[in-house]
Amino acid sequence: MELKKNPKADMSRHAFLFLEIGLACALLLVLGAFSYTVREKNTAGLGELEDVVAEEEIIPITRQQEAPPPPPQEVPKVAEVIDIVDDDVEIEDELTIDDVEADQDTQVEIVEMAEEEEVEEEEVFIVVENMPEFPGGDAALRKHIAQNVVFPEIAKENGIQGKVYVSFVINQKGEVENVKVLRGVDPSLDKEAIRVVKALPKWKPGSQRGKPVKVSYNVPINFQLN
Repeated sequence: MELKKNPKADMSRHAFLFLEIGLACALLLVLGAFSYTVREKNTAGLGELEDVVAEEEIIPITRQQEAPPPPPQEVPKVAEVIDIVDDDVEIEDELTIDDVEADQDTQVEIVEMAEEEEVEEEEVFIVVENMPEFPGGDAALRKHIAQNVVFPEIAKENGIQGKVYVSFVINQKGEVENVKVLRGVDPSLDKEAIRVVKALPKWKPGSQRGKPVKVSYNVPINFQLN
């Protein structure tokens, strides 16, 4: 059965009207799009800072109050004392001066001053015309020292040995004096070397221009273990 439409409900007859309305709306939208303008925002003042008026801090100026100077001390006044002397009082103001003038009869006591004797230090020679001599010569000196030296036990126990150089002076009488160690090895060896030299017999003294003089002399003493 074929359905029949109501001619009033048929919308196809208004198709042309709808088309015109659609075209008109589209035209209005296009015109509106072209006429729309975007306003630029003013950003020129974004980076600027407002001037801030800084209030200056006013620092009050203060001054230290100076203490007043102390009042000057009063100098005590010294009253002058004037002694009033009566006219009848005699004042002894004469000076007594002893007579120091000498005449022919004046005796002068002479005091003799003892003269201090100047002690001259005798010069010690190193080299003289005639050098001191040990009885028997240098060979006898070495032999005498070797026979009289006693090797210290403490040096033996510790295995200490060496050569001690001793200096001494032969005076005008040929005696040994001023004995000292020039170069030592050990206190025990040095002490023994000094003892042996001090015990040396008298020498024949040295002389300079025919006069006995003091002469310095050195001798080595060898301490050696067998």
